[in-house]
Amino acid sequence: MTGDPRSPAAARLQGSRCSGCSVTVYPADEACPRCGGPAAPASLSAAGTLWTWTVQRYAPKSPPYRAPSDGFVPFALGYVELPEGVRVAAVLDVDDTDDFAGIRIGMPLTVTAGDGVPRARPTTHHEEGS
Repeated sequence: MTGDPRSPAAARLQGSRCSGCSVTVYPADEACPRCGGPAAPASLSAAGTLWTWTVQRYAPKSPPYRAPSDGFVPFALGYVELPEGVRVAAVLDVDDTDDFAGIRIGMPLTVTAGDGVPRARPTTHHEEGS
């Protein structure tokens, strides 16, 4: 990989788009799930809206999950709908993890790739304009 790994372009989700029927998927796949045609790599939008969400209140099965040294902490997980029509599962990085009261279906989110599951955080007014 070239360039700065901290740059916004490096953190973009990489999906694929069918050259025949234009279906876009995440994660990327070489073949279209709709028509079976060839699919090419496609960078996906970083901005989307929360489609649905839940709270993971117990530690996942181990392995593969490894609890942090300070123990498991509940977290929010949601599906973020991107303009390409793709819904991406992502951990929701929100400030208030005590009651998750700030999470609303339809709220704007910014999604970034990383190790494992993508992460999404509420979009700031600055990010909406970019």
